[in-house]
Amino acid sequence: MIGVVCEMFNIHPQTLRLYEKEGLLSPQRSGGARLYSPEDLERIRMILNLTKELRVNRAGVDIILRMRSRFEALQMEMEKMMDYLESDIRKEFRKRIKNVFKEE
Repeated sequence: MIGVVCEMFNIHPQTLRLYEKEGLLSPQRSGGARLYSPEDLERIRMILNLTKELRVNRAGVDIILRMRSRFEALQMEMEKMMDYLESDIRKEFRKRIKNVFKEE
């Protein structure tokens, strides 16, 4: 909940509400209460690091978070492609091995 998260990060609830209003966060809701997932907490940690430690403005944070999201999606696609290629190579290898033993 928002109070617990604020204590964790030593920030004011309005800060989290502002991040949500600007689209930087999208916590789940149960009734009127905001519920923050582990992914939300990691996102808050990153936002705070960017704004407080690296002095990035919120517009910059938005761009960085969107780029990170796109990068992660591309990374997942690459992993799927590599899995497919690995599977295809294994099938081809098995096929060739069978042909070698058939010829003998």
